[in-house]
Amino acid sequence: MSTPRLTRHAAPLRQQITRLLREDILSGAHQPGDALRESALCEAYGVSRTVVREALRQLETERLVTVVAHHGPVVTVLTPQDIEKIYEVRRALEGLVGELFAVHAPERARTALRELLAGMDVSYLRGTVRTREEANERFYGLLLEGAGNPVLAEEVARIHARVQIFRRYAFTDARRARISFEHFGRITRAAAVDRDPAEARAACEDHVRGAAALAAEEHRRRTA
Repeated sequence: MSTPRLTRHAAPLRQQITRLLREDILSGAHQPGDALRESALCEAYGVSRTVVREALRQLETERLVTVVAHHGPVVTVLTPQDIEKIYEVRRALEGLVGELFAVHAPERARTALRELLAGMDVSYLRGTVRTREEANERFYGLLLEGAGNPVLAEEVARIHARVQIFRRYAFTDARRARISFEHFGRITRAAAVDRDPAEARAACEDHVRGAAALAAEEHRRRTA
């Protein structure tokens, strides 16, 4: 039966199904290790196998889906060791982003980051999951733009794709949102006000350390 979440006159069907399946994975409707059978997905979303296959291929590139030999696509399973290593790389990359922003960002980028932080008192600290996600993406977008290194931006995007499920958890937890907001403030002061590369790097790295601890906590909860 066709899901009422589809809007056939809006974005191409493939994009809609990719978005819906991604959302179902991130929300926990499909758990890590769950098989993603094409026939069941076709019935659930009311679309053809071609559309489902295209969506699964896209989510495989985002590391949300893994194709297992002789079993087909499943929701990606990360071990505690995987999480530790991924966040180790994320910490190094985002530390470099903060450092480069402090060194290279023009005044317009620094102003934009300060203005965004002021608005995040509402959109992030007191916002919804959706507004927190949007504010978070905008914050990182401004940091990466100001850092001025497209290669670094690509690598950060890849790492963020691998930890989407854990980043989503941070947006649903009010306590974690408050902690993250404080981290954003420290990053902004160091990178966009004081222009202190060492402190900007340290602030970004500390933020990722907190995110890593939250990811480990969420992984334990999901696998208990």
